Amino acid sequence: MVDAIEKNLQKGIKLLNNISDEEYSDCTVGPYYSSIGNNMRHILDVFSCIFKGLDEKDIDFSARERNELAQIKTESGIAYFNNIIEKLKEIKNSDFDKIVKVTDDLGTGKITTNYTLSSALVQAHSHAIHHYASIGFIIERLGIELPDADFSYNPTTPRVKS
Repeated sequence: MVDAIEKNLQKGIKLLNNISDEEYSDCTVGPYYSSIGNNMRHILDVFSCIFKGLDEKDIDFSARERNELAQIKTESGIAYFNNIIEKLKEIKNSDFDKIVKVTDDLGTGKITTNYTLSSALVQAHSHAIHHYASIGFIIERLGIELPDADFSYNPTTPRVKS
């Protein structure tokens, strides 16, 4: 699981290494007017919430960092990716079946429920893939060439044969 998550996060770094700060922070694409950087920072914030709450086994997905620099400067975004990957590597030998409390606001206020550590990580990973798809839409609208043909594709999505 850790290897799959890291491989997916490395795709984000590869993209950031191939675009400018202007492209990264461009909020001109509708309908949501969110940049590549906004989405990348949001992805990483979710992982960060896991690592912040791990020692106490109390993860709050609504307590995100929202580091503005990480969403407007590719260098800061890459540093954030690398930080998350390092923290991921640190837990590689953890008990992924341990129970953690997870809190989030689902739209009607915060709720807390029990997860395993693995289910929290799988949720963050699936969330990242979902946002990569949004980023793929932005990239297409901005006319940016993808450095990775698999970027933004969920591994379970059937491919159209040409």
